[in-house]
Amino acid sequence: MHFSCIKRIGASDYPKTKTLFRTQGYLAKQFMNTKLIRNVAIIAHVDHGKTTLVDQLLKQCGSFHEREEVQDRVMDSDNIEKERGITILSKNANVKYKGHSVNIVDTPGHADFGGQVERVLGTVDGVILVVDSFEGPMAQTRFVTQKALELGLVPIIVVNKIDRDGASPLKALDQVFDLFCELNASDDQLNFAHVFASGRNGLCKKELDDPDNNFQILMDLILERIPSPKGDPQAEPLLQISSLEYSPFLGRLAVGRVLQGTFKPNLTVAQTLDNGKVKSVRIQKVLSYEGVSPKPVENAGPGNIILLAGLDSFDIGDTLCSPQNPVHLPRIHIDPPTISMLFSVNTSPLVGKYGGKFLTGNHLLERLERAHMADPALFIERADGASTYKVSGRGILHLTILIENMRREAYEFTIGSPQVIFKKSESGKTLEPVETFKVEVPAEYSGAVIEEIGKRKAEMVNMLQDDNQRVFLEYIIPSRGLIGLRPILLSLSKGYAVSQSLFLEYQPYKGEIPARINGVMIAKDAGESSTYALSKLEDRGYMIIPPGAEVYPGMIVGEHNRNVDITVNVTKGKQLTNMRASGSDDTIQLTPYRKLTLEEAVTFINDDECVEITPQILRLRKNTLDPHKRKSESKVSTEED
Repeated sequence: MHFSCIKRIGASDYPKTKTLFRTQGYLAKQFMNTKLIRNVAIIAHVDHGKTTLVDQLLKQCGSFHEREEVQDRVMDSDNIEKERGITILSKNANVKYKGHSVNIVDTPGHADFGGQVERVLGTVDGVILVVDSFEGPMAQTRFVTQKALELGLVPIIVVNKIDRDGASPLKALDQVFDLFCELNASDDQLNFAHVFASGRNGLCKKELDDPDNNFQILMDLILERIPSPKGDPQAEPLLQISSLEYSPFLGRLAVGRVLQGTFKPNLTVAQTLDNGKVKSVRIQKVLSYEGVSPKPVENAGPGNIILLAGLDSFDIGDTLCSPQNPVHLPRIHIDPPTISMLFSVNTSPLVGKYGGKFLTGNHLLERLERAHMADPALFIERADGASTYKVSGRGILHLTILIENMRREAYEFTIGSPQVIFKKSESGKTLEPVETFKVEVPAEYSGAVIEEIGKRKAEMVNMLQDDNQRVFLEYIIPSRGLIGLRPILLSLSKGYAVSQSLFLEYQPYKGEIPARINGVMIAKDAGESSTYALSKLEDRGYMIIPPGAEVYPGMIVGEHNRNVDITVNVTKGKQLTNMRASGSDDTIQLTPYRKLTLEEAVTFINDDECVEITPQILRLRKNTLDPHKRKSESKVSTEED
């Protein structure tokens, strides 16, 4: 960034509206002027290069010192985000450009984290839509874009990865226009600005024939097209909490956009709660983003996205306002959850042996309540049974990310099979969530894929085949039918299937969908699994544990190749004698066992099974470990049916 272009604003023009920001290591004073502020969210489908593009904006606008070591995908602060290459939590950054303060909000690209998207889009005035020049707009792009267009936000299109093999930037741009038409965009929104870019190489240009340039072109478009925020800095203070951060020194920080007035340290405001009550709180510190790090500021006016310390308790959606004139802003609307799981205290015989530190029901409840406060799209309620809680979310990925974070924090617990959340219509009919499901697969595997999806009450609405012998399938399918479907499609297509889904609506119940057809192999005795015993069971099915694994009665050790459960002895060793024959001592060669990921384990289990979550290992087990009780429960269930 060229800091020489920052203009000095006269004190007489904007009295009593000062704020601080750091430029090239020095603190420079800039009076609060909403015309010099831009708030923009950046949205994209998973793996379309959104976070890499934000890196370039931060670097090219001078948000880092020359000698500062900057890691790739700096906005992906969470370890799971870095490992999976996806954005899970919405995050904020700020860049200074040509005397303007530009706040950039990074949003998740997966519909399962739509609760993050819905509450942060209210803090911005425009969006940057990043689209892969090869794939074009995808299902998750549609979801977030629809939310943005409904709010009337101004879009700027970035056709990214123009250096990718097989890229077709102009075709991708046409597809974006078609998508906007489908989503009933306004005439102003259809007249969007666009650029072509390569985030990885730091290149950006207005037209494909233009010479390569940097992201100054995009920053100029932001200043030109995105409207500045409105609000009177002299009015009564008003802010709605849209997100939260956590500081080891300041604790929980409320994040929101100043709608009007001025917020400063030691200011007393009224906090209006969800139940209609009002309480008085005093703000200890006000922070604003500088690059990707929050820094203390003296005051903040309309349009600024700030963090507030000093609130002892708050929920997302609470309003901070004048004590003399309390205001209850409408609560932030979040789409309802569609999937639920039961979280319970671990009752395994091996509890606490594999790294678990937080084992009790109180530990579990406290952590789940913290998760709800950070993400209001997660719903927590007590269920039948001791220390059992029903956790509802937007999808399998939404819940498994929570589970993965908890196990990394040394929590140990069990989770039940995912259950779709049904509703009742006004006429009393049962309704269930259905989704739009799109699959791209080579033509040679399309028959098997179509057959498998057809078993799950899916309705095909479109089928196309391109010149590269790839088939594009589009279905409307119950959310129940998607549970465990993706691994099967990958297996049927030799790993080539690319699928995506998006919640559509609630429709009448579609009927029974078969769960896992095959039964499981259940450990009979406690001990360590032996190579000899596992080799004798290979013709019964495949194993999900390796040799030497510690097992206990009731633990699932493999999938049976028939539709019934069987109890097996995996701890049996070879009988030793004093007679030795040629070749009898050769090493036994086992078929490699199938190590299930967390998502695979969750979608593998049936209703009478659960997954044991520990920091070091995942185990599958029956809910009832005792074989006699399990048999009697099965009889009762059969008689009831």
